[in-house]
Amino acid sequence: MTAVHPLRAILLLGLGLLPLLPPPASAEVHERTLANGLKVLVKEDRRAPTVVHLIAYRAGSVDEVNGRTGVAHALEHMMFKGTRSVAAGEFSRRVAAMGGRENAFTSRDYTGYYQQIPKTGLAQVMALEADRMSNLVLSAEAFATEREVVIEERRLRTEDRARARAFEQLMATAFNASPYRHPIVGWMSDLQALSIDDLRAWYQQWYSPANATLVVAGDVSAQAVFALAEQHYGSIARRELPARKPQDEPVQTGLRQVVVKAPADSAQLLMGFRVPKLLSIEGDIDPFALEMLSEVLAGDENGRLTRELVRGSRIADQAGAGYDMTSRGPALFMLSGTPAAGKTVVELQQALRAQIARIAEQGVDEAELERIRIQYVASRVYQRDSLMSQAMELAGLEMVGLSHGDADRLLERVRRVRPEDVKAVAGRYFGDDGLTVVTLDPQPLDGQRRPARGLSGGRH
Repeated sequence: MTAVHPLRAILLLGLGLLPLLPPPASAEVHERTLANGLKVLVKEDRRAPTVVHLIAYRAGSVDEVNGRTGVAHALEHMMFKGTRSVAAGEFSRRVAAMGGRENAFTSRDYTGYYQQIPKTGLAQVMALEADRMSNLVLSAEAFATEREVVIEERRLRTEDRARARAFEQLMATAFNASPYRHPIVGWMSDLQALSIDDLRAWYQQWYSPANATLVVAGDVSAQAVFALAEQHYGSIARRELPARKPQDEPVQTGLRQVVVKAPADSAQLLMGFRVPKLLSIEGDIDPFALEMLSEVLAGDENGRLTRELVRGSRIADQAGAGYDMTSRGPALFMLSGTPAAGKTVVELQQALRAQIARIAEQGVDEAELERIRIQYVASRVYQRDSLMSQAMELAGLEMVGLSHGDADRLLERVRRVRPEDVKAVAGRYFGDDGLTVVTLDPQPLDGQRRPARGLSGGRH
């Protein structure tokens, strides 16, 4: 269970010259919505006698309120603690016994539970998952123990990791109104105060078939899956969902800066620029152009940041960029890096911004952009070799308000991004007014004062 989100090397001659072909008939996604509101998606893929069963609830940390952060992730843990008819741990034992594996995850946008199993086990896991959708036993005693597990998870994954603490502060500083400012795992004081009643309320509010999407991918018949879904999920009563308040993020009107002190070997720099997210596939080109800008900068080892700042000027030991255009909340375009020995975060920040400014002024060459587009499209097509990736792609699009049918259309829009589009977004969104900067000030790892490189001219 995790609080949440491979580029296969390709040298395929002429791939970039080919149009995106429509998916073959076998790749069609079949859709049905049950009377209780559960959406069921089926992707038939008969290459192996296996299947992925994924249920996604449109309830993540973005739906949490102050004082109860971490409740989505805490309930994810408790979903494995048994129902009225299935003892704690029995779900996992049965999946393992059939040779399968299963897990769950919580993200800012949604929570998912999945099983990868032989196709003969589909009916059994569907019955088990439907059972815990409606019959979960939430025991105060069990939660008292599991809460300590979640608290320890926060300590290990955030508080004991300097970069994770820096990223947490970046999100908390970049956003004022949006719940994206909260960590998925929750703030420590909220975790310590969470009660079993908080989890029960969350379960009752959001774990309704009308708030869920079931995805089944693998060696199955769509009609057989629909029949199983009706049999196991169809009798679960539909519940009205709470009204979702927008909690829109106000426009940022100036530079925000934070310093985080934590034990570390070297300084770190994190920069987040407020940029638009994808609202519709046929809408504005900017999200797709920002996606390509991120790939131009850091899509692979030949990306500009590695080529120019790590191998070239050697101002950085590591430099990266990232952007996720699909989300329920507001989007950030990230730049990050570790300064090389003898360099400071100020110099690294200037170098990173200079790469953006260079693209804003000079643009990108069509050949460079075409190489990036080929890699981007091919990597996502090849990811579909995995049944799990197929299921995650379909569920992820549905959870952020898009459609599973947008998967190929999204790639088509990426293929239509022009060099002038990338140049335009580089000049439009990277000023100070929408920027948040977090600097990790490295503290001694062993409690002894000693030089820690990269922050400034050696004041440690």
